[in-house]
Amino acid sequence: MARTAKIERNTRETRVTVEVNLDGCGKAEYHTGVPFLDHMLDQVSTHGLIDLTVQADGDLHIDAHHTVEDIGITIGQAFARALSDKRGIRRYGHAYVPLDEALSRVVIDFSGRPGLEFHVDFSRGMIGAFDVDLFHEFFQGFVNHASATLHIDCLRGRNAHHQAETVFKAFGRALRMAVEPDPRLGDAVPSSKGVL
Repeated sequence: MARTAKIERNTRETRVTVEVNLDGCGKAEYHTGVPFLDHMLDQVSTHGLIDLTVQADGDLHIDAHHTVEDIGITIGQAFARALSDKRGIRRYGHAYVPLDEALSRVVIDFSGRPGLEFHVDFSRGMIGAFDVDLFHEFFQGFVNHASATLHIDCLRGRNAHHQAETVFKAFGRALRMAVEPDPRLGDAVPSSKGVL
């Protein structure tokens, strides 16, 4: 069965459409109006081998906050729908990714319990026109709606662009591991409770 989803989220602040294929090859298309976020999402799809399309029209005349947060929410909803009852998946994923001097670790559990530990001490507050505070909002929106526990740690780094890129590459790799079918598990739910 195809593990795909399409979600549309429309508010007075944003209109967001997300399509996801968990068994893709890294095909991506982004039109968010936030170029640096597009660059980061490209890391997720490329390194997670997840096909991801994001179309967003937000109130960027105010700032990027609502757009970035709502994209995180909508991607989380798409993952939740595509994973359904999570039968047969590995559930847990983790990755360390370096980029020159920067190194990040991301660990995820599609536990059914939303939780975020975000420990990234960016070397500066802006990357071009992008406010790095919005990364926390993106991941908080994702975990709340994917019902996942996510730990993100940037272990070192001096260049904020490198720090962000290692986070998103590691996020993609951790997602790839967590959503992969586990051939030993078969059609079972990866939980001693029998449900996630």
